[in-house]
Amino acid sequence: MTLRERFARRVHSSVSTPSRREPSRRLRSRRHQLSPSPSPRQAHLSYHDILLTYEDIKALKHDWLTDNNIAFWEEFLEREVLSKYPQANIVLLRPSMTFLLMKNKDTEMVRSALPDFRPITHIFLPVNDNRNVSQAEGGSHWSLLLVSIIDGVSFHYDSFDGANYNEAWEASKRLSSVLGRSLRFHHLHDCPQQENGSDCGVFVCIIMRHLLMKRLLAVNAGEKISMSMAHKAIDSVGARKEMLKIIENLRKEGERRRLTPNNTPPRIE
Repeated sequence: MTLRERFARRVHSSVSTPSRREPSRRLRSRRHQLSPSPSPRQAHLSYHDILLTYEDIKALKHDWLTDNNIAFWEEFLEREVLSKYPQANIVLLRPSMTFLLMKNKDTEMVRSALPDFRPITHIFLPVNDNRNVSQAEGGSHWSLLLVSIIDGVSFHYDSFDGANYNEAWEASKRLSSVLGRSLRFHHLHDCPQQENGSDCGVFVCIIMRHLLMKRLLAVNAGEKISMSMAHKAIDSVGARKEMLKIIENLRKEGERRRLTPNNTPPRIE
């Protein structure tokens, strides 16, 4: 059963919405002629190593976040936040690398494909419940694993009652093998909880930023910090709007930097 199906079972009553008059056929036709919809796979923004498509933008507006949405967010945090802290040794592992870590049992091969973790203190891993090794962008739920290598602890943040507990525990165990050291797995029960079946990826992104900026980068070396997210409210609607605004501002900046008009997507590099 997928996360959305499980969420639907929790809903005991539905809220009816007032009916809306459908626009006339002529008006619908005119709208289509004036603004044809772009192809889902059409590029929207090229941001360093990430190419966002219109499909990604549509998902970010009101659906389950794609691997690419989360990879973009990590790239953005690295470029706009982590770059200002050259002394920080923190890795934001992309969803594709977490998938490789969890599904490929050849530890040596995985170790060679992942970043060199020897100087690293902390690793953020977006965890997906996809069990199909032939489908990289599958699954129905995201959660976040934050690994403190220096403390030997994996902290798991899940916005849907620990739905990804087993997947996160497996990711921690696999990373332990790659690092060559033991990791204690700690599932945080006070993680903020989503109110629908599609905001898990948004929660991962916002919790990731909060832990990075308000915890790891906000303290002095050796200072004790709490990794609890208790009483932290997350506005998923506002977060989606913020992320979309960031993307559109970057897109405008990419357009501004163009030397000559062309059909390629706006690019920031």
